[in-house]
Amino acid sequence: MKKIFYLFLVTAALISCNNSEEKKTESTEESVETNDDVVDVRMPVYRGEFILTDEAAVLKGKDFIYGVTLDTMARELAERVAPIKRDEFDMVPVIVTGVVSENPALAEGKEVWEEVITIKKIINVSARPSEADVKIQDKN
Repeated sequence: MKKIFYLFLVTAALISCNNSEEKKTESTEESVETNDDVVDVRMPVYRGEFILTDEAAVLKGKDFIYGVTLDTMARELAERVAPIKRDEFDMVPVIVTGVVSENPALAEGKEVWEEVITIKKIINVSARPSEADVKIQDKN
């Protein structure tokens, strides 16, 4: 009886080792599929809240705040976010890929975000805006 138990235990250990090797090779693939699109894994993915005002566009994450380069992708993201916002200052959670670089206007001495992100691909836009950290109410 003990021999059968040890044989079963060794077999289970070998099978579990084989599965872990397969999982490691699967996770090193070059791309990941999300929402019927293929995302290049080498391009960094940023999760944050997006807002576009008259002055600027900003992507704010847990540990970063980037100005957004206002190009066609940023305008497309703004169009996708617009119907979701309840007011003009609502921030909407988004997932994008992009390239972060130093803001060229910073070298000119302007007061701007130190780093800007150029959005390359819009992966996901939340269906509802983020909850405000601070709520301001009018007393009328």
